[in-house]
Amino acid sequence: MVNFVEAQKPLLKRLMRMAGLRPIDVEIEPGTTMHVWVPKHHVSKKTGTISPVEHGDGEKTGAARRGGRKKSPESRPNVVLIHGFAAEGIVTWQFNFGVLVSRYNLYIPDLLFFGKSTTASADRSPELQARCVAAALARLGVARCDVVGFSYGGMVAFKLAETRPDLVRSLAVSGSVVAMTDAVNSATMARLGATSSTELLMPETLKGLKTLLSISMYKKMWFPDRFYKDYLKAMFNNRKERMELLQGLITSNMDAKIPTFQQKIMLIWGEEDKIFDIELAKKMKE
Repeated sequence: MVNFVEAQKPLLKRLMRMAGLRPIDVEIEPGTTMHVWVPKHHVSKKTGTISPVEHGDGEKTGAARRGGRKKSPESRPNVVLIHGFAAEGIVTWQFNFGVLVSRYNLYIPDLLFFGKSTTASADRSPELQARCVAAALARLGVARCDVVGFSYGGMVAFKLAETRPDLVRSLAVSGSVVAMTDAVNSATMARLGATSSTELLMPETLKGLKTLLSISMYKKMWFPDRFYKDYLKAMFNNRKERMELLQGLITSNMDAKIPTFQQKIMLIWGEEDKIFDIELAKKMKE
């Protein structure tokens, strides 16, 4: 029987290609590979090999500054889109990439244990995810970029900005926190009526998935049970490793520190956000 969620992926990948993006697998180190959708100028038409750009910082140079000529890939800003916990990169950003590709060099990675990205490392921390994203960008010759992170991807984006201020020029984060402390995790789970983040974010039943989607969406949408069954099969693979990723997120209140970021940061928050409420966003801003 056809899985309708999986069936949409070939169409989505075709749209990505039509938009000028190409999928590549970047070996970060032996045993660790990150799958990334990148601008097509990185991939050789003849051999399919990866080519770094010559000017990876996205700064305007030469004719681009003088005007009168279409921006070359080297002159466009580099933008990295980091997905959340419920889906891989192209599924999370499927409604966004089409309006961005004409103005930016887009890079859409699958974090480890999402999509085709894997690692043999036992490390499950956001720091590892950030290091792998940075390493993949370095392989592609990207020296400077702006990063957008959603939910879990926001935590990875914060860590990337903290550890690599030379790479990250600015940051836009939606529905996320700098660090998931014991206190924030406990308060969030209590407010949502869940015993743990694993129960909430890694559902095993239709009821659990419906609960997750109901708190993730502002507008209630009806889907047939067949859709939920297909979504569970298609989007929640690597269950053991993803549960370990959730455990690796939690930081002790004693160890939690708010870093001093050098970048401009935009917090994008919905007043109806049910996972991280607006008051938490205000505290982060302060």
